[in-house]
Amino acid sequence: MSFDSTYTREVPLVEGNPSFRDIDNVITNPTETKPTRGWWIAFGISSTALMIGAVSLALTFYYGIGMWGNNQPVGWAFDIINFVFWIGIGHAGTLISAILFLFRQKWRTAIARFAEAMTIFAVMTAGIFPIIHTGRPWLAGYLLPLPNQNGVWVNFTSPLLWDVFAVSTYFTISFLFWGLGLVPDLATMRDKATGKIKKTIYSVLSLGWTNSNRNWSNYERAYLILAGISTPLVLSVHSIVSFDFAVSVIPGWHTTIFPPYFVAGAIFSGFGMVSTVLIIVRKVFNLEHIVTINHLEKMNKILLATGMMVGYAYGMEFFIAWYSGNTFEQFVFINRAFGPYAWAYWTMVSCNVIFPQLFWFKKIRRSIPITMVLVILVNVGMWFERFVIIVTSLHRDFLPSSWAMYYPTLVDGGLLLGSFGFFFTFLLLFLKTLPLVSISEIKAVVEGAQPTIHPHPHLNGKHND
Repeated sequence: MSFDSTYTREVPLVEGNPSFRDIDNVITNPTETKPTRGWWIAFGISSTALMIGAVSLALTFYYGIGMWGNNQPVGWAFDIINFVFWIGIGHAGTLISAILFLFRQKWRTAIARFAEAMTIFAVMTAGIFPIIHTGRPWLAGYLLPLPNQNGVWVNFTSPLLWDVFAVSTYFTISFLFWGLGLVPDLATMRDKATGKIKKTIYSVLSLGWTNSNRNWSNYERAYLILAGISTPLVLSVHSIVSFDFAVSVIPGWHTTIFPPYFVAGAIFSGFGMVSTVLIIVRKVFNLEHIVTINHLEKMNKILLATGMMVGYAYGMEFFIAWYSGNTFEQFVFINRAFGPYAWAYWTMVSCNVIFPQLFWFKKIRRSIPITMVLVILVNVGMWFERFVIIVTSLHRDFLPSSWAMYYPTLVDGGLLLGSFGFFFTFLLLFLKTLPLVSISEIKAVVEGAQPTIHPHPHLNGKHND
């Protein structure tokens, strides 16, 4: 149960006051029934996109990264754009699960599991691009500080190596956090399973969970510890990703605003992707009473807040470029807004700053069709943000004689499409094999599950016992 801003009206976190049995049935139903026709269509589309990406990857392996549109001076392009984009998508899950958990925001319970899964798959998707970006993915082991036959040691002063440590740590903690939260629900599925094979699998995965007081005590302590560890990772991972740019001397990159700017943008894009998929999933799997319009409205408020942070960063970049008096810095930002890639810049500004201002209006925040359009635009805008940062800062270097335009190739497009196919294929498999909402946490916030105390009992004329 939560309260609105005036503390005069209770807003149920789960509508309809369902019983515990009803919650078990509605959440586990997608995993117990055969895939629907719609699921197979979605899986066919995503797996086709994945195969296109696999073919593009095979061409890259066989012919080299000359199949991409990268050139001099644009040595980084779709490879790093996609890497930063997918790392950003992976931030919403940890924010919803860890930070909102530490702040005791109970509305997170309906969306946390789904967001955590998206974090895992987004980081897996992002991890592909730095490896193939090197041009020799079979030598990726040299990125790790391990003894090897060539006596090659890693360069600890390079932010590209910091990425290896930051992203791998983030993935490990996020995976443990997600896996721990699944344990009570896997035990519920174990008890509901009728087939011997299913029961055996769920018994192994539930780690002997007996629902005892000792189990819950240890579980809650471990969950709190992992939430505490995950929280600084939300800030550190994308800050370190921003150091790939900020510690360079390239105009447009060499700026101290990048770490907080990247973190705000990551949360912005992550929430946008969670909302995009969740709007469809809640309808398809009949979860409107669990993932309510109130949940979507709160997420839209976060999108509004983080979108304004991103807009502030855009404006501050221009101000600092002017205030610094640095001719090269000023040129880069004028070139972004009015140069040959101005269409990409204004697409970014429109999708990330202008359109999200519509969320100031409550009717729009609570409108599913308009929200769906706006969150898709957020994802488009955040991809273009990475495009603008990388390409427009590189394509016109210090010397006009080295200027060049960047044009993506079909292989570039195939890898981008394949990354979405990879992400959504894993997401669709997750929806059919594991509960997409935390059963135990939903039961804890159902009306009447726990004693409640009205903050202002005199307003409604009664007291709770």
